[in-house]
Amino acid sequence: MKNTRRDFLKQIGYVSIGFSLVGPFGFAAGGEYGQPLQRTLDKNKVDAWLQLLEDGRIRIYTGKIELGQGITIAVKQMAAEELDTDLSLIEVAIAETGVTPNEGFTAGSQSIESSAMAIRNAAAFAREAVLQIASEKWSIPTTQLKLKNAKIFGPDKEVSLYQLLEGRQIEKTIHEVQQYRGKSIRKYVGRPIPREDIEAMVRGRQVFVQDLRFKNMLHARVVHPPSYRSTLVYFDSSEIKKLPGLIKLIRKGNFLGVLAAQEYEAIRIMEQVKGFVRWDSSRGDQLPAGKDLEEYIKMLPVETETNENIGSPETVLQQSTSKVKASFFKPYLMHAANGPSCAIALFEEGKLHVWSHCQGAYPLRGTLAKLLGMPEESVHVKGVPGAGCFGHNGANDVAAEAALMALEYPGRHIRLQWMRDDENGWEPYGTAMAVELEAALDNSGTIAAWQCDVWSDGHSNRPNGNPNTLLPAYFLEEEYGHPGIGYRGGAYRNTVPYYKIPNITVRSHMFQGPLRASSLRSLGTYTNIFAIESLMDELAEKAQKNPLEFRLSHALDQRSVDCMQQLKTMVKGVSKERDEGLGFAFSRYKNSASYCAMAALISVNTDSGKVRVKKMWAVVDSGETINPDGLKNQTEGGMIQSASWALKEEVKFDAEHITSLDWNSYPILRFPDTPEVQVEVIDRVDQPPVGAGEATQAPATAAIVNAIFDATGIRIRRLPVDPELLKAR
Repeated sequence: MKNTRRDFLKQIGYVSIGFSLVGPFGFAAGGEYGQPLQRTLDKNKVDAWLQLLEDGRIRIYTGKIELGQGITIAVKQMAAEELDTDLSLIEVAIAETGVTPNEGFTAGSQSIESSAMAIRNAAAFAREAVLQIASEKWSIPTTQLKLKNAKIFGPDKEVSLYQLLEGRQIEKTIHEVQQYRGKSIRKYVGRPIPREDIEAMVRGRQVFVQDLRFKNMLHARVVHPPSYRSTLVYFDSSEIKKLPGLIKLIRKGNFLGVLAAQEYEAIRIMEQVKGFVRWDSSRGDQLPAGKDLEEYIKMLPVETETNENIGSPETVLQQSTSKVKASFFKPYLMHAANGPSCAIALFEEGKLHVWSHCQGAYPLRGTLAKLLGMPEESVHVKGVPGAGCFGHNGANDVAAEAALMALEYPGRHIRLQWMRDDENGWEPYGTAMAVELEAALDNSGTIAAWQCDVWSDGHSNRPNGNPNTLLPAYFLEEEYGHPGIGYRGGAYRNTVPYYKIPNITVRSHMFQGPLRASSLRSLGTYTNIFAIESLMDELAEKAQKNPLEFRLSHALDQRSVDCMQQLKTMVKGVSKERDEGLGFAFSRYKNSASYCAMAALISVNTDSGKVRVKKMWAVVDSGETINPDGLKNQTEGGMIQSASWALKEEVKFDAEHITSLDWNSYPILRFPDTPEVQVEVIDRVDQPPVGAGEATQAPATAAIVNAIFDATGIRIRRLPVDPELLKAR
């Protein structure tokens, strides 16, 4: 941690603390848009991360977006700790172009590691800077001064920071901060501070972008085509324009949208318009309906790359007399956000303003500018929390569609919310994947060689300057085309087992799949750990060893051992009844972030083949814990969502389009089937905090399928679990 802080300091020349003479930016009283404050956005300056306001409050700026991961409360705790300031005096502003630092995407469980740590640094630097200013001004040693609740206290003095600094902005060269208060004091850090936004959600207050309302706002709906390749060949504009309540019909190429004063009117008009249009879906290839998807993706053209090559695994495998080989498959998965994607756009006086629950305000701004042919400085994006995320869902697409319509109807806020079938049918999915593994044991029952081949589409086509990544680009006159494979690293993330294995080869085979795909929680880690931890169980069985002890014997470091040993203690004494099974799994996310050891207790109804996950246990080590309650919430949510993926979820389609358009055709785990979950956190204050939001998805499913084997003797190698396999023969 010390080296990281020193490196950070080398990049920073001075501290800059500004004062605001106006209220919070964003939405002023009455819901109208307020102009953002003018501040430096140089990430190497403290003013980019925090600002001291004249009323004694401190505003923290994070370039990340609150997606439910709790970044808002975490950065609030870290800033409050370093500034010794009550939480009630800290407010947090999330990503907004021209206002917060450009921190790219909120993704990859990086919010704590990057943004929160930068804010911690900024707050610590600011603390030392103002104490030094007071010391020089009063000729009092800093050891006799104290900063608390935005006030400086001396032996016989007490003054607000505003009075001390006389309202001026100060720039000062900084020195290295020797230690963080949060590493030792821990008045706020390391404690389960409640999230105020959760109470607001429960009470139905304005929290999400879906809740935003503006005076004279119009409602929009898009008439989406039947397929990716559809062309609008006819529409009766004269009849459409007669529809009651229609304010404007918008057509741009194959893009068709409607505006109305009320949301229900917009929905009704959208449904009526479908009867006045005709599409041609004959161009391009049909979707591979009715084909075995695993076989299909392995037959697609691929770009093959060797991602890891240690030792001589092929030689060891050829010579081995004790080896296991298996194939694994995961279908396309949806983000399945409870709240369909929504955005609001306003085009006024040559400026486009967009309110979005996207994962990156600045990347979306740049991509929208290119799509719309506008200067980037003429586009402003404000991040607002959304009702569901789990990765790159439809948030960017609906923002682009709202922006297109706002340009066609200036001066009014345009609110566009997708319908459920829009969300399910058009979001970018988590890609289907296939994994082939082969491993060999030596004479002592220890893994001697490991070989992995993974087939995958790219795991991110987030909007980062390429208009092709936005859904409307498919349908505009320009015909942008397919965005390409995208981020490849997600495919082989966690393909190298986090165990002591002397000979390893990993190869990735990247294809461009039939469905639109992008980032879904944990990327390729989910499939890769499902495969790895399933094979670990098979190897343990072949070596005639207990599955957990087998993993412990291959543990790569002490933190791995600690997690698995604590899990072992948690499940000690668990009794299994008939048709019940107990399964284990372990992983370290990205092989560099959070550790997670997992166990699952399941039961199988041998008449129906239905699996019920009764209880799950997890031990998580994410280094220094900022908010243990938030960490547990992320872990618990990941466990339950993973169980849903394992048992129920799969995107289905016919030759033309997606058919999983509602909760009946895309079922998710319901409350009665939700397992009991128990999470324990290993808090390592001496270690840097690392991301945890995606650490549990993969080992949770692996533990469930291993528990199914424990109960039935049947190995699950394809997801979701097929009940037909588990019926009594």
